[in-house]
Amino acid sequence: MISPQFSEDVKEDRFGHWPEAPQVLLHRLLVKVESVLLGKQQVIKNTLISMLAGGHVLLEDVPGVGKTLLAQAFARAVGGEFKRIQFTSDMLPADIVGGVVLDSRSGELVYRPGPIMGNVVLADEINRTSPRTQSALLEAMEERRVTVEGKTRKLPVPFMLIATQNPLSFEGTNTLPEAQLDRFMMRLTVGYPGSAEEKRMLEQYAGGSRVEPERLRPVIATEEWLQMQAEARQTHMHPALLDYMVQVADATRRASGVVLGLSPRALRDWLRAAQANAYMEGRGYAVPDDLLLTAEAVLSHRLSLRYGAAAAGEDAAAVIRRTIRECPLPAAAGSGFGSGKRR
Repeated sequence: MISPQFSEDVKEDRFGHWPEAPQVLLHRLLVKVESVLLGKQQVIKNTLISMLAGGHVLLEDVPGVGKTLLAQAFARAVGGEFKRIQFTSDMLPADIVGGVVLDSRSGELVYRPGPIMGNVVLADEINRTSPRTQSALLEAMEERRVTVEGKTRKLPVPFMLIATQNPLSFEGTNTLPEAQLDRFMMRLTVGYPGSAEEKRMLEQYAGGSRVEPERLRPVIATEEWLQMQAEARQTHMHPALLDYMVQVADATRRASGVVLGLSPRALRDWLRAAQANAYMEGRGYAVPDDLLLTAEAVLSHRLSLRYGAAAAGEDAAAVIRRTIRECPLPAAAGSGFGSGKRR
């Protein structure tokens, strides 16, 4: 049972103007994408949370587990204009943001949009290009605009970047700058499918019934996407939850094994993700579980550890889990939080 202190003065009738509850549409979208990427409901849900929160997603895993498949299926299911950028070592910034070219008809210089001008943009194998080209995404990811030849142009609304990358131990990869990592709301790992899902996938291929991403039809329109984002941001956050978030951030900045702790942007993204998770559950208020369920995916990739901590086998995700466990829970949670259990 959730403590009533987190839901005081929050109205729950704000979905009455929808012909169908937004949570039903979101669940339908989740099921649609899961028909392509079998058995990965939590990864798909986290991607949905980032979409509602207005954030970007970085999918990091070994080749062949479905990173690009997930991005393509998700992009097809949410509607809007889908663009794909296949990153290579010789790619230039203009290949992403576009450039000014000479129009043969008018004889004037005109702007030719790059593939970044889409509602859902897939940045495939983003860490295979040079740091110079990677930096071309910084302005687009944070400010939703690009500057070409001194003129600033806004990106389409809504806008979401879904990037994939292979582990850094693989040949031909470059480390993403800390400033760019911090602009991704979540870093997710797809992982290998379970035995049952892998067999079902092979049966679909063998029987010719496999659903490909390009065959998916949109479940929600861009107007609905924007409306959901606006409503998710109205989710009530109890002051005790905000205090808890600040304590967690401060603890990471003072931790002995951490070189770079959580940034204010990280807390903003954590707040938005928690609000979006509550919205997906049909609540107009957030509870501690909303923070805990999104903490690792939102926060861990933003930490930089000292060499000694990394050599000892402790990764950033472990630091986040320990910090969450050690910081005292909001007093307003009472006995209602998570049945008294820590995650």
